[in-house]
Order: sequence, then C-alpha cells, then structure tokens
Amino acid sequence: MSFVRPQFRHPHLPKNELGYTTREYEGSLSTLCAGCGHDSIGAAIVQACFEMNIEPHQVAKLSGIGCSSKTPAYFLGNSHGFNTVHGRMPSVATGANMANRDLIYLGVSGDGDTASIGMGQFVHAVRRNLNMTYIVMNNGCYGLTKGQDSATADMGSKSKAGSVNPFEAIDLCGLALELGASFVAQSFSGDKQQLIPLIKAAMHHHGFAFLNVISPCVTFNNNVGSTKSYDYVRQHVQATATMDFVPPATEITTSYAEGADANVTMHDGSLLHLHKLAQGWDPSDRMSAIEALQRSRMEGKVLTGLVYYDDKGKDLHDVLNTSARPLNSIPMTELCPGSAKLREINAGLQ
Repeated sequence: MSFVRPQFRHPHLPKNELGYTTREYEGSLSTLCAGCGHDSIGAAIVQACFEMNIEPHQVAKLSGIGCSSKTPAYFLGNSHGFNTVHGRMPSVATGANMANRDLIYLGVSGDGDTASIGMGQFVHAVRRNLNMTYIVMNNGCYGLTKGQDSATADMGSKSKAGSVNPFEAIDLCGLALELGASFVAQSFSGDKQQLIPLIKAAMHHHGFAFLNVISPCVTFNNNVGSTKSYDYVRQHVQATATMDFVPPATEITTSYAEGADANVTMHDGSLLHLHKLAQGWDPSDRMSAIEALQRSRMEGKVLTGLVYYDDKGKDLHDVLNTSARPLNSIPMTELCPGSAKLREINAGLQ
C-alpha cells in the first residue's frame, strides 16, 4: 500500500531549468520502515533527476519483488513504471529498451531479486551491455520475509537473531566487472554527497551502468556483528574518490592539485571529477578495478565510488544494429510492406 503525499509545498522551492521543483520528481509516501536506507537512495534519485533537468515522462523505472522493488512507487511519480515478477526485471527492461530506445531506463532491484532468483537474468543484461542504469539496494537480508541472510551477506556476518553466516558472499560489483559491464560503482545509502553524482553519471552512461548501494535494513540487519549495518559501513568504508558530476553545458572553474584528481569524460561530453584517488587504482583499467575490490574484501573494508568505467563499448542496440526509431513511431506500412514485398523477400532466400 502507498499513501498520497500532501500537495502543499513551500512556495519558494528552487526550480531547475525546466521550471520544475523536486515535487515533480517525487512519488507516493513511503511505507518502508523509518530510517530504511532505501528511502535515502530514492531521495538521491529524486535529487539527481531534478539537477539533471530530466523530464519525468522520459524515464521508465522497472523493478522486481522485495523492499527495494517497492521504492519506485516513492519517486518519479510522473514517469513510466513496471513492477515485474521476482527476479525478472532485466528481461522486461530488455524488451522495453528494444522497443523504445528513446527512454531513460532505470532498473531498481535488491540483493535477493538480483543475486538469488534473478541471477540468470542479471548476468545476461550485463553481458549484453543493455543501455540502462541498474541499481541494487543491497542490505544483505530478505527484509520481507523476516531477515534471513541473502546471497550478498558476508561470511561471518551476524544476523539480528544471532546466527553467523557460514557462506561466501556474491560480490555483485566483481561479477559485473567479470561479465564486461562498462560502468561499475558502489556506494552507501548514508553518503548522498557521493551517491548523487554516481547516479547522475550512471544515467548519462551509454551502456550498462551498475550501481551497488549498501543500504542497511534497520529492522533485521542493523545490529552489532552485521557487516551491512550503518555503524559497520561507516567504520569500514574505503572511498575510491570524492566526486562531482559536471553536465556538458556547465563551465568548469574549479582547479585541483596536480596528481590528486582524474576526469572521466562521459559520452555526451559531461565530466565526472574524481578526487583523492585510492592508491594503485585506475577507473579505466578493469584489472585494477578487480584487484581493488578484492583487496578491500580481504581487508574487511567496503570500497565505494566509481570502480570502473569504459566509454568505448557498444550497447545492445549498436550490436544488433536496430532501428534508430522507437517501434511505436514506425507506421504499419513500413512494419508490414505488403504481400508482394514479402514474396520478393522469400524469393531471395530460396
């Protein structure tokens, strides 16, 4: 169940270049637990879309099943939306993307929806380099079914009930890197300063942009001993860099010390500024990114920030050489040219 937000807003809310306030990017009132990290991610999506001057109706938001997959109801209420069955969001996103390449596709999933029942769907969306932003709200547990460990729960992490997880965790960022994802990032729901620029960069990326966000479950996985709790992540976070996202129309006036920053140029000319780079890490080197992730895991740290970026890959439309026009804009005369043309095509295949 969702609840409608009050219509009243402060009359002097700031407006973006489209004349919209953040109200136009909000959704229904959240019914998630108070303090849930998922709500912070939703708020970051609202702020990112507001600052990027995105028309809400240009966004298609898709999700599966779980606490995380409820969140699209709480942001971008004026956008397109499809809540699929458990673990099947990537295939629905693929079909929609193939039919209409002009929309901005935002997939929202959870660690169960992606790393368990939806694993097969996830890996194929990655390897096909589907042009979409895929956000996993990762809390390491199944919040809708009383907090059992999910496939991303770290070995040795302790649940609220006191049991210790004996299994290795699935590293979704590492998996995305192995499968050839062209944009891989990791963040923390409690760090909006980092999260908002990452969401902006992911939505500007041409290809599959994967963002794994550690999002503590305040009801079932925020206890002492949990490696997905607020306290643990804040104490063990290791950021690759602090960052700013700069749209292509914005003049860049800030300067930084030599050797202390890197600029990642997006496909549309916008920039992602990275500052204070982690030692030995290069966001354009896949092996460097994999090594940085593995080193952090061995040290019990949570690596956050832009992990890997590649601007030279082809998305699924490029690979399949699909029509540049959305299918709903192609008239029937072109889709079905008539029996004479079909006989000509068939004759050419004999």
